[in-house]
Amino acid sequence: MKERIIIISDLWGRRKSEWLINYTRILETEFDILFYDSCELGQIDVAKYTQENLHKQFINGGIDKAIDKLVESEKQKVNILAFSIGGTIAWNFGLKTDNIKSLFCVSSTRLRNETKRPKGYLKLYFGKNDEYKPTVEWFKNMALEYEILSDKGHEVYCETQFAEFLSERIIKQHHNNAYKK
Repeated sequence: MKERIIIISDLWGRRKSEWLINYTRILETEFDILFYDSCELGQIDVAKYTQENLHKQFINGGIDKAIDKLVESEKQKVNILAFSIGGTIAWNFGLKTDNIKSLFCVSSTRLRNETKRPKGYLKLYFGKNDEYKPTVEWFKNMALEYEILSDKGHEVYCETQFAEFLSERIIKQHHNNAYKK
């Protein structure tokens, strides 16, 4: 039986997630995948589908609703791959439940405001050109594994080459942890 990995979208949710296939086609060889649309988790009204409108709704209660919904849905320890706002949701899910086996966050810039880290294996990825990425001091203070990707911006996760690279990393990490049991 395959282990599960949950994928949590960026603020665009399912509607603008065609790039996700670059992860799922590789990850499905090792994992059962469950996808969460951040907009659905956070009960975001997508009628006005602009970045500004979606972002405002997440900040004004949507993130908290999404965390609560995830806590309600996921009762076991899980592996998570999360993008942008999805990483903030996953991180806080971990703080509330202690149910993270592994968490891979890409471009989750709001994490720079966090002061506690969840338990479990954590690895963060940011584009060097993402102006809202956390500082090196933040990474050190939080004792986190991270990678800053040169010449990349916030939407590095949409790139096929990065998706393949990260999916292989996740599988490798999963194999390394499986042998430690």
